[in-house]
Amino acid sequence: MKRGKVDSMLPPSRLGMVQILIGAVFVYLLFITFEIPHVLKHGFGSSGSDDSLDALLRTFMLESEEEMGERDATSRPTEDPFRDSGGSPYRTPQRRTREVKKVSGLVFKDTLFDDNVSRDQVSELHNAARNAWTAGKKLWAELESGKLEFGLKNKSENRYEPCPYSFILSGSEFEARKRVMVLPCGMTLWSHITVVGTPKWAHSEYDPKISMLKEGDEAVMVSQFMMELQGLKNVEGEDPPRILHFNPRLKGDWSGKPVIEQNTCYRMQWGSALRCEGWKSRADEDTVDGQVKCEKWIRDDDDHSEESKATWWLNRLIGRTKKVTIDWPYPFAEGKLFVLTVSAGLEGYHINVDGRHLTSFLYRTGFALEDATGLSVNGDIDVHSVLAASLPTSHPSFAPSMHLEMVSRWKAPSLPYGHVELFIGILSAGNHFAERMAVRKSWMQHKLIKSSRVVARFFVALHGRNEVNMELMKEVGYFGDIVIVPYMDNYDLVVLKTVAICEYGIRTVPAKYIMKCDDDTFVRVDAVLKEAWKVHGHRSLYIGNINYHHKPLRHGKWAVTYEEWPEEDYPSYANGPGYVLSSDIAKFIVSDFEKHKLRLFKMEDVSMGMWVEQFNNSKPVEYVHSLKFCQFGCIDDYYTAHYQSPRQMICMWDKLQHQGKPQCCNMR
Repeated sequence: MKRGKVDSMLPPSRLGMVQILIGAVFVYLLFITFEIPHVLKHGFGSSGSDDSLDALLRTFMLESEEEMGERDATSRPTEDPFRDSGGSPYRTPQRRTREVKKVSGLVFKDTLFDDNVSRDQVSELHNAARNAWTAGKKLWAELESGKLEFGLKNKSENRYEPCPYSFILSGSEFEARKRVMVLPCGMTLWSHITVVGTPKWAHSEYDPKISMLKEGDEAVMVSQFMMELQGLKNVEGEDPPRILHFNPRLKGDWSGKPVIEQNTCYRMQWGSALRCEGWKSRADEDTVDGQVKCEKWIRDDDDHSEESKATWWLNRLIGRTKKVTIDWPYPFAEGKLFVLTVSAGLEGYHINVDGRHLTSFLYRTGFALEDATGLSVNGDIDVHSVLAASLPTSHPSFAPSMHLEMVSRWKAPSLPYGHVELFIGILSAGNHFAERMAVRKSWMQHKLIKSSRVVARFFVALHGRNEVNMELMKEVGYFGDIVIVPYMDNYDLVVLKTVAICEYGIRTVPAKYIMKCDDDTFVRVDAVLKEAWKVHGHRSLYIGNINYHHKPLRHGKWAVTYEEWPEEDYPSYANGPGYVLSSDIAKFIVSDFEKHKLRLFKMEDVSMGMWVEQFNNSKPVEYVHSLKFCQFGCIDDYYTAHYQSPRQMICMWDKLQHQGKPQCCNMR
C-alpha cells in the first residue's frame, strides 16, 4: 500500500498527535455551533438565575481600569444588538461616537396648550410651564449670544460691597421685613444672633399640627414659635433649606408637656428631630463643644431610670425623706419676656436663654455656616428686637471653584454611536455644583459608565441668578455630562425635566432601559441593571419603590386641590429618587407630549405613574416593586440610596470599592 505524502514525512508518534489535535478542533467547532444560538436565545431579556446574571455582569466588566484609562470607551456596533437577540452589546474593532448634545431636544411650543385642549384643562401648572419656557428661551438666547456675560463682567468691576459686621432691627422693622433678617454674608465661627421676644398666650387650634385631637375634643390649646436659620432657595417654588429649626412648644405638643424640638430640612425633607423634654442628656451621649445637647428643667430629681426607682424605694424603707431639688423651669412662658442667643461654635450651634445654656445642636453634613443667609422667627411670639454680631464682612462665594475639580478624569466618556443598555437621567438644580461633583467622583466612575455601556447625564434648567448660569455654562463645556433644559427652574415644573430625560434616552442615546434619579441619589448601576434583566423577554417594565393606593392630601402645606387632581386615589407610582422604565414607555410619553396630549402634574413621580398606567391600557406593563430603591435615606444592600450628601456619596463609593459591599454611611 502507498503511504500518503504527509504520512511519509512524519514519524508514527507525531502523526498520532496531529490526528488527536485535528479531532479536538473538530469537537470544539461542533460545540460552538450548538452553543452560540443558545447564548443568543437566552440573553439579557432572560429571567435566568442570579448566577447567569452575575456571569453576564462579569463579561460586561472585563476591562481593567488601566485599559479604560487608555481610551474613553470601548467600541460598539453600529447596528442594534438588542433588537435581534436581546443580548448585550459586543465589541467591534471600530469605534464610532456621537456628537455631544448640550441642550435638550424637547420641543415646547408657546401654543402647546392653546389648541386641542379645553379651557378647563389649562391648569395653573400648564400656564406656569409656558411662562417658564418663554422666559428660559429669552435667557438662553442671551447666554448663547454672550450678551449676559458682557453685562456680568461690567458688574464684576464693582461687584460686592462689604457686608456689615453687625446690625440690629427693631420689632417693627423686623415685622416690616416679613419676620426675616437677611444675613448677606451668612455666618462664621462665633457669630451670634440675639432675639428679644414674648410668647403669646395659647389659642385654640382645630387642626393642630403638633398633636392629635382626643376623642370628643374640638380643639387643642397651642402656643409655640419657630426660629430658623435658613439658606437660599434652590429653585422657585421650593422651600429654603432649614439649617437650624428651633421650635419651643409651650403648649399643644402630643406629649402633653412643654418641649423643644430641633431639626434640619433639606430639599423639603426633614431630618431626625432632637427633642429636649426636660431631662438632661445622658452622660454617655455625645456633647457639642463640651456642652450637653439638652439641659434639665424638670423640677425634681427623678430621671425615670431604674437606678432612681431603686433609690426611692430604699430611702422609703429606711425612713429618709425625699429631697426635691428645684431646678430651672421651662425657659419660655406665655406673656413673659425672654432673651435668646444662638451662637456658632466649632461643632454646632449653642442656644442660651436669659443667660443660661439651654440646648446645643450638632452641625449636620451638607450645611456650612455661610449657607445661613437668613433668620426667620414665626409663630405665637411678639418680637421686640433682633441683633446679629460677629458676622463675616466678605461676601461668600457660590463659585464652583469651591466644589468643582477641573480634572480630565472626571469628564464624561464619549457618547457611543449604537444603542446602550441603560440611560440614567439625573435631575439637578443649577447651583448644585457640589452635588454633581460628588456624583462624578462616586458612582459615575462605575466601569459600565466609563466604558459607555451605560450613559448618565445631569438635566438642569436655567437658574434665577445669572451668575449661576454663567458658571453652569463653564461646567457644561468642561465635563460634557450636563443637558440644559431651557426653561426657568421651578419646583413644580420638575416634571418637564423627566420628559426631557425620556426624549434624550430614545433619540440622542437610544437605550433599552431609562432610569430617572436625583443628584442626591447614590445608584448601584450593576444592581439596577441586574434587576431590569430579570424581567422576561422584551416586556414593558416599570421598576422602583412602588406606592399603591395612595391618596392626595387635601389639607395642609402639601395639599392638592380637586382642580389639580380630581380623583380620590393616585395611580400606582414609583418614588421619584430612583426608578426604571423600558424605552417603549418613554417613546409613548414623548409622543403624547409632542401631540399636546400629555397630562402634567406637579408631582413628578405621580405623573410618571399616571403615564405608565395609560400605556398599560394598550400594552401590559410589568410593575416590579423593591424597597431597595430607598425613598428615605439608605439601607444595607440598597439599589439606590436617597438624601445622600456629597460626603456620603464619596464614602459609599469607597466602601463599594474597598469592601465590595453596598453599605451606608450614616454621617448626618
